[in-house]
Amino acid sequence: MALNLEERLVTSRPGSLAWYQRAQRSIAGAIGHDARYVTPFTTYIERAEGAYKWDVDGNRYLDYQVGNGALLLGHAHPAVVEAVVKAAPLGLHFGNDHPLQVQWAEQIQQLVPCAELVRFTNSGTESNMLACRLARAYTGRGKILRFEGHFHGWHDDLVRGFLPPFQASPSIGVAPGALDATVMVPANDLSSVERALANDKDLAAVILEPSGASWCTVPLVPGFLQGLRDLTIRFGVLLIFDEVITGFRWAPGGAQQRFGVVPDLSTHAKIVAGGMPGAAVCGKAEIMDLLRITGDSQHDRYQRVLHYGTFNANPISAAAGLVTLKIAQSGEPQRQADAMAERLRSGLDQILARRGVAGYAYGESSTFHIYLEKPSGRKVKDREALRSIDANILKGMPGELVRALQNGFRARGVELMSYNGGMTSAAHTEAMVDETVVIFDDLVAAMVATGLVATLS
Repeated sequence: MALNLEERLVTSRPGSLAWYQRAQRSIAGAIGHDARYVTPFTTYIERAEGAYKWDVDGNRYLDYQVGNGALLLGHAHPAVVEAVVKAAPLGLHFGNDHPLQVQWAEQIQQLVPCAELVRFTNSGTESNMLACRLARAYTGRGKILRFEGHFHGWHDDLVRGFLPPFQASPSIGVAPGALDATVMVPANDLSSVERALANDKDLAAVILEPSGASWCTVPLVPGFLQGLRDLTIRFGVLLIFDEVITGFRWAPGGAQQRFGVVPDLSTHAKIVAGGMPGAAVCGKAEIMDLLRITGDSQHDRYQRVLHYGTFNANPISAAAGLVTLKIAQSGEPQRQADAMAERLRSGLDQILARRGVAGYAYGESSTFHIYLEKPSGRKVKDREALRSIDANILKGMPGELVRALQNGFRARGVELMSYNGGMTSAAHTEAMVDETVVIFDDLVAAMVATGLVATLS
């Protein structure tokens, strides 16, 4: 099936193939982001609007990638486009602070529970770098506790732990000793967290995705976030929520609002800048004040956290972010996106049940994931038994199934996020979701016919 699909993609998308081949001669690795790597080649997009995008060959896709989760309102939302068009002629980059920066920060303060003060950065990776630096400076300790499978960017400080085997570095070239600055524990195990905090007095903070690993690919069990909050308070350790994806998506105030657990610091990107480059760190004033320049040479050289960034809070990102967050404040975009994701998860799950496939659809808020098993010696009698298997198996869905799922959808005009799922936006409708379910039914039928997926015994 995979070969036939790839032949179909090559035949129907010669423009994308040509651009990919051209990129191999000019772009290192031939792609701009590791998550964009797909075989036989990546899709080259020409334009996008609402919940759709079109590639250079004119093929239309129902988009569940939504800018890697950055587009809560969908592509090219008119109010966001208007804000960018209005701001651009005034100057793309001032090299100075400007009124939109302050208004943007004030809007974030209104929404995010922990945001007593805000500092802007340019990406989620940068925000997590700064949050960890603040935590180490505030506590005077050197290590960060993190969880297996949770992703916090590609920088050396937190690069270990999101890919199995979790104790190994996922990349060569990481600075010597960087891996020693993090302590790894399994998620959903508060006793492991308690032991780590009790035994290692050099832990400055606990950081996690409050959705669970890799935007809810491996969900957290109920009560885990509150348990972490209790433990970090007890041991005098900071709690950092990586809300790069959950921020303003799980609720107007993010996961911390939705679950009622307020961290000491939270990091934000994607939606915070309305789909433009931009990010932020939010937190308690006493921690964030470590960034303050006082004019005292001794203090400013030795007692504060250093932070630069040429494009921090650039006026175009500020304009897009401000209008996006004002729209998101009502909660209506989140309600629409959540409802469409729930409808989609239900529809996908019904297809798997009807066709007797060993798999299921799941997710939280406006996300969805699809888990499938390939034929093997292990027999699964029913889908409830499958759901009871250790959640970490979800990190190991066979590569050939991921490839078939992604290419099968792509060939039928649907684009997923990397791996096994995607996200909805406020631009997705019931008709779009129902169309996706019909497409999935056709795809699953083909996968069953070719023996790619396991069926229930």
